[in-house]
Amino acid sequence: MKNNKQFAVIGLGRFGRAVVETLVASGYDVMGCDKNMEAVKQMEHIATDVMQLDVMNEDAMQYIGLNNFDVVIVAIGESLEASIMATMYAKEKGVNTCLDTSGNPFTVEEPFFGKFNELMKYTDLFMLDIKHIDDEEHKKLTGQTNKNILDMAQYLSKNGKKMWIRHVLVPGITTDERYLKQLREFIDTLKTVDRVEVLPYHTLGVFKWKELGIPYQLDGVEPPTKEQIECAKRILNCQN
Repeated sequence: MKNNKQFAVIGLGRFGRAVVETLVASGYDVMGCDKNMEAVKQMEHIATDVMQLDVMNEDAMQYIGLNNFDVVIVAIGESLEASIMATMYAKEKGVNTCLDTSGNPFTVEEPFFGKFNELMKYTDLFMLDIKHIDDEEHKKLTGQTNKNILDMAQYLSKNGKKMWIRHVLVPGITTDERYLKQLREFIDTLKTVDRVEVLPYHTLGVFKWKELGIPYQLDGVEPPTKEQIECAKRILNCQN
């Protein structure tokens, strides 16, 4: 069933691709944009339309016609400046803006913090992925601490910015009810969370790791069962 809202997703990395796939599956028309032509080609048969786009090029941003979309989702992970440009331009055109992020770069140190506050001014909604609530387990899973990610969630809440919290459910890693309850307790401390979603782990991208000759950390891990998904949704009080 088709929905009337039209979305533009700028940035077709892992997060951006997942957003496009979810929106298309929900019946929305979605244009996917990225500076990298290879990323664009990978989404040709999934998105409603695709386009190669450099958000730092003002003529290209005018050409895409962002004012024709109901929502613009920015999923540019590699450049804060590009994220600022994309959200600022969309906001100037009167379009609702959403930033999809893992929160990993967040810090209150400069020059990042000043740029982030500038980005925050133009962003209506933050979609924040929390991969694991326990810091040590998060390090095992990603190689990085989660402290700055949780700090970002608290900072957004303090500044009144709307959030969707998304949690990737990986059997044997993030399905433990103890950690799910801890995550729920943390979310309950945030004042601006509009929605909580569980994203079931899948193996659709495993072949890319093999093609690149990179060891896949979750090799052999199967997607979660229906029971595990429903349990997580119940504990986290999800809306998806």
